[in-house]
This record gives sequence, C-alpha cells and structure tokens, in this order.
Amino acid sequence: MTSPPPSARQPVVTGAVDPSTEEGRAFLQERLAFYARIAFFLSMTFFVVGVALSQDTESARGSLGLGRFLAANLLLLGTWAYCARGRRPLGVLRTLDALVPFLYCLGSASRVFGEALRSDEAYGTLLAMTNMVIARAVFVPSDPLRTFAISTAAALPCFLGFWAFENRTAPPPAVTLLYVLFAFLWSACAVTVATVTSRIIYGLRERVREALQVGQYTLLEKLGAGGMGEVYKASHAFLRRPTAVKLLPPEKAGAASLRRFEREVQLTSQLTHPNTIAIFDYGHTPGGIFYYAMEYLDGIDLDRLVREDGPQPAARAAHILRQVAGSLQEAHDAGIVHRDVKPANVILCRRGGSFDVAKVVDFGLVKDLQAGESVELTGANTITGTPLYLSPEAIRSPEEVGPSSDLYALGAVGYFLVVGKPPFEGSLIEVCGHHLHTPPTPPSERLGRPVPGGLENTILRCLEKDRANRPRSAEEVADALEDLARGWTPAHARRWWTEKADTVRSRVPPPDDTAASSPTRTILVDVGGRSRRA
Repeated sequence: MTSPPPSARQPVVTGAVDPSTEEGRAFLQERLAFYARIAFFLSMTFFVVGVALSQDTESARGSLGLGRFLAANLLLLGTWAYCARGRRPLGVLRTLDALVPFLYCLGSASRVFGEALRSDEAYGTLLAMTNMVIARAVFVPSDPLRTFAISTAAALPCFLGFWAFENRTAPPPAVTLLYVLFAFLWSACAVTVATVTSRIIYGLRERVREALQVGQYTLLEKLGAGGMGEVYKASHAFLRRPTAVKLLPPEKAGAASLRRFEREVQLTSQLTHPNTIAIFDYGHTPGGIFYYAMEYLDGIDLDRLVREDGPQPAARAAHILRQVAGSLQEAHDAGIVHRDVKPANVILCRRGGSFDVAKVVDFGLVKDLQAGESVELTGANTITGTPLYLSPEAIRSPEEVGPSSDLYALGAVGYFLVVGKPPFEGSLIEVCGHHLHTPPTPPSERLGRPVPGGLENTILRCLEKDRANRPRSAEEVADALEDLARGWTPAHARRWWTEKADTVRSRVPPPDDTAASSPTRTILVDVGGRSRRA
C-alpha cells in the first residue's frame, strides 16, 4: 500500500509504540526536546522574577550562583537544540534522559554548599528539583522503575544540600532535625508523584498499544480508507519491517462484507507476480475484526503522479503499462478479474535498487471466474468499479465482466498517463454514456502532437467498445509495448526519482471537490434493484 504525503498522514496515537522501534526512538527524541525547552523557559522565568524581586541586585546575582545557574540552563538549551533536529541514537537519548535532570538538580544544589544563602533560597533548590522530576514524568515516555531511579538521583543532591545548609546555620539540634525531615519528606513526595505519574501514563500507553495490536502487528498511522476497509502503516513484532495492514471496520463487518474481504485476501495471496502487491499474513483479532498484512509501498500512485507531474513520456507510459499488464495476465490466468483497474490502484515505487517498479493493489472488487460466485458476493446486477475507467459491458451487463474489461480499464489508464486526462469527463451519467457510445479522441489529437503509433494504437484497441476488437490478452498488450518501453531506461528512471520524486510526494493535494471528483471514485450500483423499484 502506498504512503500518502507527510501532511496527509494521520498518526494513530502519539507514543503508543515500542521504544526499541524507529517510531519509539523518534518519539523519545521529540519528547526530550519538548521537555528541555519547557524546563529551560521555566528556569529562566523563575530566575528573572527572583532577580527582579531582590532589592540588592548584585547580592541576588551572587546568591543565586549565576555561573552554575547559566551552566545548568545551557545544558537544557543544548539538549533542546540537539534533539530538535536530525536523527539521534537511542543510546544517547536515553543517556540524556537520565543525566539532564540529575545534572540540573546537582547544579542547583551545589550553590547551597559553602554559600551564605537565605532559607527561602535553600528551599528553592527543592522546588526546582520537584518541577524537573515531575515535568520529566509528564513529558518523557518512561517505565515507572526508570522514573523512580532518575527522580531519586535528581532529588538526592538537593536533599543533601538542604541538610548541609541547615547544619551550617547551626540552629538547635531538634529544629535542624525537623527541617531535615521536612526536606526528606518533600523529596520523597516529589519522587513518589513523579513515579506514580509515569506509571499512570506508561500504563495508558501500554493499554493503547494493546488496543492497536493486530496479531503480530502494531498499527502506527492511518494511510487511507476505502469502500472495503481502512489501511494502516504497521510494524511487525519481530521482523521490524514496515507493513501495511488492512482492516474491515466493525461498522462494515456484516456477513457479506466479511466474506468479500476474506475472499480478497485468498485470491490476492495466490498471485506472486513481482508487479502485484504481496500478501504476508491475515487473520481475525480477538474482537472479530478481519485483517491482512501486505507489503508497504512507499511510493506514488499514478493518479498523483500525473496530477502533480503532468502527462508522462510515451516510453515511461509504455514501461508502466507493460508491468501492469504482466500483473493482470497472471491474475487472468488464475481466473481472477480485478474490476477496479485505475491510476490510484497502481503504485510506482523503488524496489531492490530498481526504480519505477509498478505494483497493482486493491483487489477488493475482484471476481473469481472459476468459483461461480453468488450474486450476494459479486452482484451480477451491480456496477462495480470506478466510472472513469469502466468498460461498456460493466455498465450494460455487469455479469459479463471478464479479463477484457480489465484491458479496457488498462487502456483508459494508459490514456490518462499519456494525455494527463481520462478518455471521458463529465458527470457520472455523461461518463457512463461516453463509455457506451462515444469513440475516444486519439491521444495525439488531444495533445496536439504526435504519440508513438504503437502506444496510441494499443491504447485505442484496449478502448474498443466491442470486446472482440480488443487485445486477446494482457500479454498481447505487454508484447505490443515492449520495444517502446525499452526507451525508458533505468538511468531515466533513476534520474526522475532523484530529481522529482520528493517534490511530487511532498505537495499537498488540493481539497476534494465532491462534484468534480465523484466520477473518479469506486461505485457499486444495484442496477437490478433500481430497475425493480422503478
């Protein structure tokens, strides 16, 4: 399954990831940067207010231990800057997580030793420590035991500094003991609150992680949704490879929908062509949700490619169409018809050092010609597919849909690649009418420039209204495009991906215009039911 542009991705939940995964490491880095930033601004604010409230500015600066204070705040500022950008190693991040609270509290407490401070300033060290350890527990993901250890280490210098201060001022022993006991209770409370806070937040994260656990997969972010389910990026518990997981949501989990969803997996998993998306696993969650895992395609679908990069060179279009034809040929040989071939269901990606590898996805509307499916599942009286790429027979006689219907859609996809627009445009009714009766305008005429004859003729043959005039098979389509496809060399593909891919993928698509985009969406119309009601 393809990856949407970064701005369109929907994180499932912040922090509900295993800390040992890349997502967990990135989350820890982001939280550490946020923690250091908040602590820095709080520390500077208290310092400025403390100086402003002091009547003797020079005395205040000295008593506050300006050098040590600045060093502690430089530590926070440096941690913020270090974690705010780039990719930082997990070991370094965990070390910073442990050292920053301790070193800050040590710097805050060190001025108590040997300095003539007022008692309120000594109490300030305890207040600074409390803010640091509790803020860390709130902002930084950590298990309770680790939080207890870090908080105790941060509290110890402050407690010892306060003890030294009370002994140095030499009040009566009984009073000293009470003050020291008070400092101990304060420190213990700070550590306890931090640990309990971390335990609650950590427990909530674990519960969320369990809720997002689908078999051996943890859902990370939502990639998209369609008529037959929702797709998420996920990670496997042991393999650590990115995976796409498709779920049938509970509200769509009727008996017929579930059988169709399971059939999609069973049929697609039989296909092994390199240009067909691979299925890794499938099953049911304890809650009864059906899912399957497939390869994660971090690429660009043809719809987005053309809309952002314009009509494609003829050689590249031929190269892509040959790959799609190869995928369809294997499916047709297995008695499977895709029924929803369209630009959005073909993903270009990089695989094993190869560029412009096409992957055919979303066999959710497939028809098994060998199984004699019931009307309940495929709907002999239903129009299934995307209007802009529907064959005439899919509109006129849905029960007659077969391999040649996929070839018609493949021709429409080729037309879209070469011209930059589908063969027919307009409202749903107008588009369906054109598919039934209107010959497509040749791509060269629509572009106003020549298109290689082999490509144009193949596209127009696929778009014939009469199935008998279309190519006999997807293999015939691939053979017809073989010579032209060689013009798109690996060097051409590499250059495009190096120079343009990131720009195309990063562009934010415009908001959907429902009226304009409706013909591009997959539909399922009950023709028989509608005629009966009429």
